Amino acid sequence: MGLFIPNFPFTNHDEATILPTVQRVGALPDYRGRGVVMAFIDSGFYPHPDLQNRILLHADASTNHITEQTHDFEVNDLSWHGQMTSVIACGDGQSSNGLHRGIASEANLVLVKVSTPKGLIKETDILRGLRWVADTHHRLKIRIVNVSVGGDEISHDPNHPLHRVIRKLTREGVTVIAAAGNRSVRHLLPPASAADAITVGGIDDHNTLERERWSLYHHNYGNSYDGSTKPDILAPAMWIASPILPGSSVAREAHWLGQLLGQQDRNRVSTLLQQGYSDLGLTHDSTHAPTDHTLHMLQQRIHTHKIIGPHHQHVDGTSVAAPIVSAVAAQMLEANPRLTTRQIRAILTATAQPLPGHASEQQGAGILNAAGAVRAALQQMDN
Repeated sequence: MGLFIPNFPFTNHDEATILPTVQRVGALPDYRGRGVVMAFIDSGFYPHPDLQNRILLHADASTNHITEQTHDFEVNDLSWHGQMTSVIACGDGQSSNGLHRGIASEANLVLVKVSTPKGLIKETDILRGLRWVADTHHRLKIRIVNVSVGGDEISHDPNHPLHRVIRKLTREGVTVIAAAGNRSVRHLLPPASAADAITVGGIDDHNTLERERWSLYHHNYGNSYDGSTKPDILAPAMWIASPILPGSSVAREAHWLGQLLGQQDRNRVSTLLQQGYSDLGLTHDSTHAPTDHTLHMLQQRIHTHKIIGPHHQHVDGTSVAAPIVSAVAAQMLEANPRLTTRQIRAILTATAQPLPGHASEQQGAGILNAAGAVRAALQQMDN
């Protein structure tokens, strides 16, 4: 196993790995969202190399004066969350030699920032971002909107502004996919409470393809204003590989910590520490013959940062489950561009597989069936 062990579940002690998302959900590898434009509404973004040449536009909707940028845009700590959602869905895997590519790795992206400079995300900002998408989706050919942020207060009002704009987008052919939230409470916040949104809860697959070991994630659930139960569908929400924000302090540490994973040779460990001692906050003298205390401290940092490699960590939440569903929807649209929003919802829910032992109000139609959904999309084209 080596001197350092990962903090995710694994069964093969000779090769402890995190399941790639494509393999985790059994997605068909030949469909990659080609020709589909996806919008992401989130706290902020980073133009990650795994998205190179596919970001059509970045819109800053955090103020009343919305700006549109095609190249450089502001990057800060808040960029991590939007980088996570967009790359999980659409990254091409360049930074991991193809291992951690997204399901929709050839889709194009429109990135919509909605957080304030202080890092707050308010309903008014989410609404502004969604209204901007509603105004521009024809021009930009947006077919899917992923919303992995939540509003302020519970609402059962069908005329709540967020409910209304999602209804408008859905009627105009844009599928809105929203994260349910992570508090395991029986209520939802807009936009997850919108009847027209496809609301995504989560499962914990324990990093295995053995379905009998899968369990429910601690997502929110409840009813929309029309009485329909939410979430509509479940997707993996634990142990998902995501890139670390480049240039961050975590990235500097991960460059070395990721190389320590699996190392069995103390001399090699010492060499790595001598090279990276400054980034790791060590003294050079302490790296020549690292003590058990130093090794334990480094192990704790691997756990704290959830390191799975020099450039990646694992993440959790319905914020990451939603873009997995969004990416499969992009596959479906590549397979059959004529699909309507109603058909996309119907196919995703009809092909989903219930999680045994859990009430329907907590899981909706059940677990995403990625391959089944794309095959059903193809059959719709033949009918």
